[in-house]
Amino acid sequence: MDIHLIFLSLALIIFFGRVLGDLFNKFGIPSVIGEIFAGVILGVSGLGLIQPNDAIKVLAEIGIILLLFKIGLESDIHQLKKVGVSAFIVATAGAFLPMVLGAYVSYYFFNLSFATSLFIGGTLTATSIGITVKVLSDLGKMNQRFAQIVLGAAVLDDIFGVVILAVLYEFSKTGTVDINSILKMLVYIGTFFLLAPILAKILAKLINIFSEKLQSEEFIPVAIMSMVFFFAYLSHKLGSPEILGAFINGLALSRRFVIPFATFLRIEEKEKMTSKIEHSIEPLIFVLTPIFFVYVGLSLNLKMIDFSSLAFWKLALSLLFIAILGKVLAGFLIKASLKEKLLIGFSMLPRGEVGLIFAEIGKNANLFSDLIYAVIIFVVAFTTLIAPLVLKMLVKE
Repeated sequence: MDIHLIFLSLALIIFFGRVLGDLFNKFGIPSVIGEIFAGVILGVSGLGLIQPNDAIKVLAEIGIILLLFKIGLESDIHQLKKVGVSAFIVATAGAFLPMVLGAYVSYYFFNLSFATSLFIGGTLTATSIGITVKVLSDLGKMNQRFAQIVLGAAVLDDIFGVVILAVLYEFSKTGTVDINSILKMLVYIGTFFLLAPILAKILAKLINIFSEKLQSEEFIPVAIMSMVFFFAYLSHKLGSPEILGAFINGLALSRRFVIPFATFLRIEEKEKMTSKIEHSIEPLIFVLTPIFFVYVGLSLNLKMIDFSSLAFWKLALSLLFIAILGKVLAGFLIKASLKEKLLIGFSMLPRGEVGLIFAEIGKNANLFSDLIYAVIIFVVAFTTLIAPLVLKMLVKE
């Protein structure tokens, strides 16, 4: 794709993403839906003006990485620790209930192959952490207990999703599962979670020293951005999603995160650094994050869906019911009020870009026919769009 066409695409994405996001927000609809809708209109589902490409995808990934870094920066580690058990229960149930039910229904009721049924179930495990945190952040609820449970569960869900995807992909190719590879991946991810905050603290101290030697506070935000991308890279190399590296990095630099044997920064140094980072990344997040949600819309090919097909509706409604039920039920497995349980369940509902990745891999592995692929696209689109609306209504109540 020519560079000037990429510039044109970005101009359209940024402008229409902002306009439709603000327009939807004006009518009480979460802005993230407007941004996804902008992608649907601009992409193959609508006017066909923009095709998803690597350049836009990279900027979209940067946007969501910075958003997760900001969420980590603003998170209260003590609150996350308090809800750790609840988050684990929600993540585990929210991943495996839809997977088991989806695979069971696909295999026994629709007579699909075992590998295809497993991949359909795997697709239903997904939760788009980016969409979830954006909606809760826009609603001003990120500091509430249910949101902290959702945040912890969504992080764990992403890890489960990566492991499940790796296992299913290997199974689809070889018909077997290498237990040693799975255990090695889990060890790598666990090691990263344990050591990353310590490494982040050490690097933060070095950045602070360099800033003092250079006598330039402007060095801090630039160096921190470099560190964010470095942790995203490390996270990917060790088998977990890039956004989790950015989140852990933000968490390690947050005001409330203290490692007893690595408290390098004085309180005033830490406060100054955190404030400087927040002030510096805000404009970048404001511009780049909508690109991610527009890209989700661009990736949806709704023209593939044959809405007149009875076979489509039978499978689509069955999987949609499971996709919703599995996530909502997960919220009912912890001790909370009815409203909190519903908020947690529907916060875990959007499949977003994660579901699309599963769908694309399933199609490329020749496990998904055109009909099944269209069904998955429908389920991903519906759960992605309905979750923010339900959350908005529940919060209002």
